[in-house]
Amino acid sequence: MLLPAFLLLSSLILDAQASPAKKPFTLERRSDGPYPLDTVDKLEQSSLKNFEAYLAKHPSKSGCTLETAVRRMEWGDLSETQRKEYIKAVLCLQKLPPKSPRDKYPGALNRFDDFVATHESMAGELHSTPHLLPAHRLYIWAYEKALRDECGYTGYQPYWNWGRYADDPINSPLFNGNDSSMGGNGGPDSYKGVVPNGAYKAPYDLIPAAGGGGCVTKGPFKDMVVSLGPFQKIVSNIPSNPQKDNFGSNPRCLRRDVNKYSAAATTDTLTYNLIVKSKKIDEFQQVMLGTPEKGDWGVHLGGHYTIGGDPGGDFYSSPGDPIFYMHHGMIDRIWWIWQMQDPENRMNVLPGNAPKNDTVDLKWTAKVGKTWDLLNNIGGHGGEFCFIYV
Repeated sequence: MLLPAFLLLSSLILDAQASPAKKPFTLERRSDGPYPLDTVDKLEQSSLKNFEAYLAKHPSKSGCTLETAVRRMEWGDLSETQRKEYIKAVLCLQKLPPKSPRDKYPGALNRFDDFVATHESMAGELHSTPHLLPAHRLYIWAYEKALRDECGYTGYQPYWNWGRYADDPINSPLFNGNDSSMGGNGGPDSYKGVVPNGAYKAPYDLIPAAGGGGCVTKGPFKDMVVSLGPFQKIVSNIPSNPQKDNFGSNPRCLRRDVNKYSAAATTDTLTYNLIVKSKKIDEFQQVMLGTPEKGDWGVHLGGHYTIGGDPGGDFYSSPGDPIFYMHHGMIDRIWWIWQMQDPENRMNVLPGNAPKNDTVDLKWTAKVGKTWDLLNNIGGHGGEFCFIYV
């Protein structure tokens, strides 16, 4: 009896040696870049073990895993070549014929404008309490898909880590105006600033102008034509749309006021506190959107008005500035980091508690999504979501 027992023990030892324990998943971020990890980056890395344990218990039916998920990277971590490829794809999208209904949206001149028309005409679908986070996740994914499928982009949608550049956004790799940036600031304009909404009291009732607001004159998007809108006139001398519904063609330049005052609401400390102090999804979304009684503009508004101008400062038309997708990529990223703090209790919750059969319908932009199936970036949307943020 000793020999069989010895052989069994030997077999178990050999199996253990042949199958070492799985190493914890890591993001393997660039270590040679100019930006050290901030508190949000470190929180994301430390939270991965929670999410990895959750996925082990609830694996994706599509087979997507952390290891196989595509990697959406921060703009500053992309190489110059990678940034230029992304810019080329966006410019390509601005040359392709539109798919939105021509009789309803004659001002949508190209595929890029299709996404603007979606955001303008489906503002309720995208911004209702339960839809804000999942609907924008679907919207960004559809935009990424268009860049790849229709314009040959080989990368994935980059995001904008606000905290990296909050002290000096105008000189960041996003806004510095060189040929691998997303274009520069606008020229001087006489507007006084942005009124966030009527609920804010002085001095938070005005985001002061930061010296821009005019046409962008440097970088890859200096000749970009903005067509749809405006629905809101943030800066001065924006021509009104020829149609009452604002969906007509209204050609004008891209305008920005890259705003350090607004960027001050997007530091990594504020973002970190938003994630770790918000215990419920309703609180997370509300603080993200802004808390007037505390004089807090919130990272969502802060990011939008760091871009400002036209159409970036227009609630409805804001995707008309290409940086919109990086801003909302960061919103999507911090939602995921918030979920990873307690996946068992956070991967299946939404503000407003939508009905179980609720859907997000973005018409020509993406196939209808089941709202509760848009909450997991690993296997959501019928298995079509398979991405992480690095």
